[in-house]
Amino acid sequence: MGVTLADVARRAQTSTAVVSYVINNGPRPVAAATRERVLQAIAELGYRPDRVARALRAKRSGVIGVLLPDTANPFFASLGQAIEAAAFDAGRLVVVGNSGFDPDREEAYLHAFLDSRVEGLVVVSARHSPRALDALASAPVPAVYVHHAPPDTLSAVVLADNDGGGRLATTHLLDHGHENVAVLAGPDDAGPVGARVAGWRRALAERGVPEHRRVRSRSAFTRAGGHASMRRLLEHKARPTAVFAATDELAVGALHAVAEAGLRVPDDIALVGFDGVPETAFTNPSLTTIGVPAERMARSAIAGLDRAWQGHERPGGEEILPVSLIQRASCGCESPTSR
Repeated sequence: MGVTLADVARRAQTSTAVVSYVINNGPRPVAAATRERVLQAIAELGYRPDRVARALRAKRSGVIGVLLPDTANPFFASLGQAIEAAAFDAGRLVVVGNSGFDPDREEAYLHAFLDSRVEGLVVVSARHSPRALDALASAPVPAVYVHHAPPDTLSAVVLADNDGGGRLATTHLLDHGHENVAVLAGPDDAGPVGARVAGWRRALAERGVPEHRRVRSRSAFTRAGGHASMRRLLEHKARPTAVFAATDELAVGALHAVAEAGLRVPDDIALVGFDGVPETAFTNPSLTTIGVPAERMARSAIAGLDRAWQGHERPGGEEILPVSLIQRASCGCESPTSR
């Protein structure tokens, strides 16, 4: 039989109630000297509280359900890691579901989370299926959307400034002297990538680039998609001298396509990505990219849930966090100012 609460109380020469107050930080205060004796007894005996029993008594699990669209994608993997770290710092644990961009799996994970009595949900998605949105709307726990949110949601939303980032990337390439900048985009203009493309379009319009010279190549959000998109741009009759890739995955595929064609980045084609995943510092050449503040987004999401738990109400409101330009070799910057 393991060490019990009563064992700790005997070692600390106090009551089991006082030991419980120390472990749970309340509901009653404990004198500093007594608290120290209890903590010392816990350490000496190796006592570990029964988390499940405590959750059942409090009707709170201390567990957050985190839904990710693709854990193989470096950006979503980094964001998921940041959410887990922020939750751990807040004294919470996470369970992760990987939907694989499959609406059926997304809905199934949400129901599984709720059946497991998670205390809150963090939903990271590029798109949201209608059935998943129905499940979230009726969820008895607070939810926070990160990276992308459905319109008119009452839940809290934490986003990066995707439109501003697209404009920043494009303007930077224009400032290098390129008269036009093509874009590698997704299959459509929905979600965060659609906002990045809108920023690209806005930057070109501000510089007076006519509509017919705004070249866009679409593909799936994969390295293979970026490779195929860049190959199409290289075959374009008015081949661009600069390209904004709306994700780092697209940019990595584009780098390979340029090398495969016997051309060089940035000498023949300058390139800027978007997401700021760590491995972009180690591509050849290193990739200039728009850095998304994943850690700050994660902390904001957990803070939103915490506000809901403290106030016994759903979180709400939208927070748009600034992005940053990470200058490296692929855009032609000789002296990077940010890494």
